[in-house]
Amino acid sequence: MRVALTVDPIIPVPPRLYGGIERVVDLLARGLTARGHTVTVLAHPASHTAGELVPYGVPPHRGARARSLELWQVGAFLARQHRRFDVVHSFGRLAAIAPILPLRRLAKVQSYQRDVVPWRSVRVATRLGGRSVRFTGCSASVYRERARFGAEGSVWHTVFNGVDVDRYRATAAVAPDAPLVFLGRLEWYKGAHHAIAIARAAGRRLVIAGPRKTDGEGPAYFATRIAPHIDDAQVRYIGEIDDAAKNELLGRAAALLMPIEWEEPFGIVMAEAMACGTPVIGFPRGSVPEVVRDGVTGFLCPDVGAAAAAVARLDAIDRTTVRAACVDRFGAPAIVSAYEALYRELEGDT
Repeated sequence: MRVALTVDPIIPVPPRLYGGIERVVDLLARGLTARGHTVTVLAHPASHTAGELVPYGVPPHRGARARSLELWQVGAFLARQHRRFDVVHSFGRLAAIAPILPLRRLAKVQSYQRDVVPWRSVRVATRLGGRSVRFTGCSASVYRERARFGAEGSVWHTVFNGVDVDRYRATAAVAPDAPLVFLGRLEWYKGAHHAIAIARAAGRRLVIAGPRKTDGEGPAYFATRIAPHIDDAQVRYIGEIDDAAKNELLGRAAALLMPIEWEEPFGIVMAEAMACGTPVIGFPRGSVPEVVRDGVTGFLCPDVGAAAAAVARLDAIDRTTVRAACVDRFGAPAIVSAYEALYRELEGDT
């Protein structure tokens, strides 16, 4: 098949540090290319993924003018070149593929990795594209309320985000005093403050990694809820880390803490931890109940107290099983196969 993948051009594909969607696009581009498909990627000019790169973007990617120009760049390219492709798969904004939505002989996939879906646009796209357009969520939590927004006519599939498990070293056992880890953006809804409370209640060390938010409520959150607890003994903050450091950190952790206060659409960090054999202790919101198999790959806990108690039960989790579950459910071959099957299905409908 001839597949075009589009993604917003804010971060290169793959990203060097933070950037979950871009990791998925890179994984998919490389996987499809390895299977003999012809792949074209519309992305940030500094991208270096598999297939042909069509660079675009209007730095600094903010403001109505810049964003409108970026939409025009993608839409104009696809309108001119649509005969080159069997499938157009957008990981960016739905508006970017608006010019080709009425082309019902062209298969189109719009994927959502965020918690906010533009339901009005989904309804319009469904009317224009009919069965030539499908939607995917990185978990069922992304689209579970589609009927409430009048989008029950749209066709959705769940395709989890995934990881290249070969990039992560599985650790069958860790030290008895191995630390807990929180890895993510330091914003209140990600729950780093809960991670601190869990570690303290469990009497365990905690390593926090991830970027600090420098605008909005970010500075105040860090200053009041995180910084006072950092003592480089029980609680340590190491900043944003690259893939090599992430592999090392997660591999020697007793567990990844995922005490979120929002409907997290997926959370690739959970799959990254599992690729290292590291279980996940998380609050059951958003995608967490879909990703974590309670008692097998981690524990689902309603609050800080339950999460702290779950730390004492980590010995019941077999880290080899955690790794195997990650390979089966979130490994690159599984994700590529899921999208490939969707493309084939769409080809039959167009």
